Amino acid sequence: MKLSATHRATALLPVLLGILAFFIVVGPRALNPMNIAWLGDGDPATHYQGWVFFRHSPWTFPLGLNPSYGLELGNGIIFSDSNPLFAFIFKPFSALLPEPFQYFGLWLLTCFILQSWFAWKLIGLFSRDVALRLLGAGMFLFIPAMIVRMSVHLSLAGHFLLLAGLYLALRPFTPKRRLAWGALLAAAALVHAYLLAMVALIWLADLAAKTLQRRQTPGKALIELIGLFLLVSVCCWQAGYFSIGDSGLALMGYGLFRANVLTFFDAGVWSYTLQDMPGVLGDGDGFAFLGLGVICLGIFALVPVLQGTTDLGAKARRYPLVLLALAGLAIFAVSNNIGVGPFEFRIPLPDAVVAVATIFRGSGRMIWPLMYMAIFAILYVVIRGHSSRVALMLLSVALVVQVADTRAGWAVSRGFFMATPSPTWKTPLVDPFWEQAAKRYQAVRWLRPENYPEQWMTLADYSGRHHLPTNAVYLGRVSTVATEAAQAVSDRMVSSGNYAADTLYVLSNRTVLEAALTVNRDTDVLARIDGLNVLAPGWKRCADCLPISAPDPLTLIPPLKSGERVVFNPSSLATFFLGKGWANNEPWGTWSEGNESQIALRPTARVHSFLLETTALLAPSHTEQAVEIFVNDVRVLSTRLVKPEANRLNVELPVEVQQRVEQQGVLNIRFKYANAISPGELGMGKDMRKLAIGIQALTVN
Repeated sequence: MKLSATHRATALLPVLLGILAFFIVVGPRALNPMNIAWLGDGDPATHYQGWVFFRHSPWTFPLGLNPSYGLELGNGIIFSDSNPLFAFIFKPFSALLPEPFQYFGLWLLTCFILQSWFAWKLIGLFSRDVALRLLGAGMFLFIPAMIVRMSVHLSLAGHFLLLAGLYLALRPFTPKRRLAWGALLAAAALVHAYLLAMVALIWLADLAAKTLQRRQTPGKALIELIGLFLLVSVCCWQAGYFSIGDSGLALMGYGLFRANVLTFFDAGVWSYTLQDMPGVLGDGDGFAFLGLGVICLGIFALVPVLQGTTDLGAKARRYPLVLLALAGLAIFAVSNNIGVGPFEFRIPLPDAVVAVATIFRGSGRMIWPLMYMAIFAILYVVIRGHSSRVALMLLSVALVVQVADTRAGWAVSRGFFMATPSPTWKTPLVDPFWEQAAKRYQAVRWLRPENYPEQWMTLADYSGRHHLPTNAVYLGRVSTVATEAAQAVSDRMVSSGNYAADTLYVLSNRTVLEAALTVNRDTDVLARIDGLNVLAPGWKRCADCLPISAPDPLTLIPPLKSGERVVFNPSSLATFFLGKGWANNEPWGTWSEGNESQIALRPTARVHSFLLETTALLAPSHTEQAVEIFVNDVRVLSTRLVKPEANRLNVELPVEVQQRVEQQGVLNIRFKYANAISPGELGMGKDMRKLAIGIQALTVN
């Protein structure tokens, strides 16, 4: 009994250490389930919003579908990184939970505790010394790569899943092996796809190794392979992995969000002592700085290695497939766009290979298992290569150095977690209209539909608080097919002026230009309320709705003085003249996108002509761009551009068109492109947008 009590007390030590580390780094405020202040920015905001909509939605099948958060864009809760594991646990009790309620603080506490626990178990594979195990576990708790994720990608803080995978792979014998690996793989699948990929590869390497070493029969190995594959597939299915189809998975990014070869030693802002190494764009996702304490231990580990007094090499040879898997993950992390400090060189890969690799476009994260194995190896050599007393001294000093020096980074994170507690986020939506609109309408839509619209957080917060489905969302992946279909419906809706009566619409600055021309002024309100372009269908026919003293919708279209030349770069107010069919503004100007585009403005005097300065997308195989220009629905020019630069289109308006513009009070210029084409089709890169002209400047006379 006494021995058992001592064992239980000892087993509590890593748990207590994890709790202590949590309060040092995160602090207590994140544990308050009603405190959402620290979740009010960037990725954590969508993690929380995904849970809010999931919580208040009826159960679906698969369980992880979250249609209220995205509507036609389609998604599962996995794509808002809302931690399906915890979401599934807490949703059944939603009616009993307070409003608001967040579980992400509890998740971070869980991460610290289990990180400490599995680090303790890992070190226990080669040492029974309690003090050494505890100090070693402490080194794993202050790893910058884990802590930095806690304020950005909350689910990716679950590095304990990687330690658990390494522990099972390095453990000589695991009772109930299928149960252990099955539980780990299922948990990883319900937390994050990247963690699942890393854990799954470690498992496959371990399964193959155990089979080749005859510790497991081929028959049992096959049963485990099929059984756990089916288990993971079911978990992924239920979490919503397959809810968007293939069209949303292959996005650009592989080779950009990679790990720099020097990432283990690149402190960034995570050291008072070591300087940030010059790097290249995209290195942040592969950030894996070991910490000054671990690096110092690594230096002391060199002595027994060089003296040949450790059996590290012999031990490593027992796990060739596991080490090969870690090396493979590291190579994938570095990618074919190899960065060594500020230098980089590219190894060409077939497009088909890049397309598959891009599913995990943040490839730099795959360096984490090798990082943890390196830390494990350093601790192994220090503890086994020195006397217990020397090892105890080295680890004690190293842990103090690790905690103190990495404070340069985690103190910033702590400031984020310790924001003044609040059950609400600040919102610009203060007009009484919003409260009444929430009672009148059944959904909130952003037009034109897109992932990560500029006002997504404001609208998602508003919609979530009032339990209204919305497409104003920020998701890790969206269905390209569904998005394009939703945009087509949106375009038809705006051009016709016919909107769903049960939906409140908030319009982008580009969409509002066309909406101002087509809105039904007898029934619908189009107004700028609290800085947002709002279209409220049927509001004017609502007897009990607050009256809105909205000016003429055309006032939402910006004016332009006669003779004033405006340029279309990101810093110019002229970008507010751009309606549908334009790409993002660039320093030189703005590309058209698609087969049609629009410019709308309110002239301050009668318009006789206007001058357009444009580029054109041309190539030896595509020598002209056919352009038709319509002004207030009257065709005024049909031409072909044969020069890639310095095109000047001087458009003279017939008298009847001048009169129409004057009567309508708006200059509505529409462009049609007969042969818009993508740079990708012309062999000019991988850009698949349909481009025709690039508008640089406009002068109205």
